Amino acid sequence: MIIIDTALAKRQREGNPIKVAMVGAGFMAQGIALQICNYVQGMELVAIANRNVEKAKKIYQTAGQSSIEIVDNVVELEQRIKQGQVSVSTNPFLLCEADGIDAIIEVTGAVEHSAQVAMAAISHRKHLILMNAELDGTIGPILKVYADEAGVVYTNADGDQPGVTMNLYRFVKGLGVKPVLCGNIKGLHDPYRNPTTQQAFAEKWGQNPSMVTSFADGTKISFEQAIIANGTGMRVAKRGMHGPTVPSGTPLKEITDRYPLQDLLKGPGIVDYVVGAEPGPGVFVLGTHEHPLQQHYLNLYKLGEGPLYLFHTPYHLCHFEVPQTVARAVLFNDAALAPIDKPYVEVVAAAKVDLKAGDVLDGIGHYMTYGLCENAEVRLKENLLPIGLAENCIVKHDVPKDQVLTYEDVIVPEGRLVDKLYLQQQAYFRRDLRLNTV
Repeated sequence: MIIIDTALAKRQREGNPIKVAMVGAGFMAQGIALQICNYVQGMELVAIANRNVEKAKKIYQTAGQSSIEIVDNVVELEQRIKQGQVSVSTNPFLLCEADGIDAIIEVTGAVEHSAQVAMAAISHRKHLILMNAELDGTIGPILKVYADEAGVVYTNADGDQPGVTMNLYRFVKGLGVKPVLCGNIKGLHDPYRNPTTQQAFAEKWGQNPSMVTSFADGTKISFEQAIIANGTGMRVAKRGMHGPTVPSGTPLKEITDRYPLQDLLKGPGIVDYVVGAEPGPGVFVLGTHEHPLQQHYLNLYKLGEGPLYLFHTPYHLCHFEVPQTVARAVLFNDAALAPIDKPYVEVVAAAKVDLKAGDVLDGIGHYMTYGLCENAEVRLKENLLPIGLAENCIVKHDVPKDQVLTYEDVIVPEGRLVDKLYLQQQAYFRRDLRLNTV
């Protein structure tokens, strides 16, 4: 973190800024553009792609950019990059193909479309920075395989809670303390929230109601903790995690006994969350240390007598820290958060309402499903349906509210890239998935 500013200042002095492009023009994209264009030296946002190109133009205008042009071919885009001019397009694949772009930030929150963009970016040897836990939590391990083969960095973004957690995890591990729980602090969890219930909140903050719903119904936190598990080798102690709810404002140091100690001290550790604790919306890591003298020092430094030691970051700043992720990837070949190999935890679909035969499942953060973390071995054994693949599946028979869906319950749409990649992922890692059990 500390060396990034020096490295970017050097790129600025040399007139050789990192050139980054962005796919998506929503709430987070607006903040990222504002940050890069006004507050980050040694980096330029050269292009934005979005289905609604006017939204992309507006993001640039909000960031103080002018001379914005719509491009529809690679040659024109490359010429404008060389001339130091910014461009927008409805075609994200132009950004992936164009020379002169070092990295792609993917910030749509979609799955199928984002899978196509991710593969295009990787195949054209662009570093890929995701603000898309949904994609990462569904097919991240196989995308990482493709990225490694292409010699580029595949990473989720710093600033959002998974990236902040991973920074803290690496810090704690570097101290010689063994992380046994990576935790997320939330203010609300109600699996039955939907875009109607969240409309007013979304309008207040200028956000998408379905995205806000995914925060409230637990799907987003499930994806966030799944990608942390896949980046550390941790597991979940049970389907859906423990997720204790405590009185609002409860100090974080008072919640450590809400997680069964045996779940923490055996095996590779767990990912989990808490609702209502402070300081929120931060993250925390619980760790242990075996050496008695180091335990004495940790107690001296006000971390207590153990066996659990609490480390926390009291905030996450989302778009403010995304440029640092870009710099880490391009300049240091370092991922903020990426799968270490196979899937360890996945996010499966549960019925938010009673589903009827013939229903076509809607998307993440909508009315029909919510997501739950499950260990990958269990998902495979029970043939559970990942929620990242649930959209547009047709329900074959009635499914009661709160039941977890399986592949036997649905007809999967044909021709989707994300399903193909998911099958590749299962085949690539299948031996490990079958042999490694919790």
